[in-house]
Amino acid sequence: MDVQLQELIDKIKRDGVATAETEAQNIVSEAEKKAASIIRDAEEKADSIIKNARAETERMEKASEDAITQAGRNLIISFRDGINRELSALVSSGTESALDKDVLKKLVPETVKAWAANADAADLTVLLSAKDLKALESSLKTALRAQISKGLEIKADASLASGFRIGAKDGSAFYDFSAEEVANLFSAYLNPKTTELMKRAAAGLVDEAPAASKASEEKESEPAVKKTTRRGRKTAGADAETKETK
Repeated sequence: MDVQLQELIDKIKRDGVATAETEAQNIVSEAEKKAASIIRDAEEKADSIIKNARAETERMEKASEDAITQAGRNLIISFRDGINRELSALVSSGTESALDKDVLKKLVPETVKAWAANADAADLTVLLSAKDLKALESSLKTALRAQISKGLEIKADASLASGFRIGAKDGSAFYDFSAEEVANLFSAYLNPKTTELMKRAAAGLVDEAPAASKASEEKESEPAVKKTTRRGRKTAGADAETKETK
């Protein structure tokens, strides 16, 4: 009876221990699975955060680059327009000065005679500024006597500051040699030329930037030269003199 009881007790112990071990293993296994899941989720979240941070950084860099590019473009355009305005003003001033009465005295008759030489030339009108007409009327009437007899008219035009206009009386054709129009012709050429020069200058700055950056990097990478202080040695004579002095 005691033996059977003991065997029963041992069996209960074995079964209890086995059950406890199984449950413990299950608990450990579940804990490991949960830990692995937590780690995996954490890694995924970390990767997502890093990707988002990189995307945001790239977006901000792109936005900064675009802003700098636009600012540079605006600066170049503003500078170019300023140069064009200055050049146009210089051309306008220079053209008005160039079309003085001495030039007009030769240019107007030559232009009228060249036009009148055409077989289909109609009656012509020459328009000058009031001040130029006053200064040149006599000489022009003398130089263009033959054309005036055929219907040529020379009149003042309040809209002209300098230069002249020549055309058919019926308005079918005319040439504008006013200072303003001649200046516009020069400016029309100068503006694209200025734009091209600005583009070349900008391209030169872009080419110089990498070279300057490389030179700066090379300078920074040069090893620093360590300065050493040389100490002088006392001679035997100097030691002796020192001792005698003492």
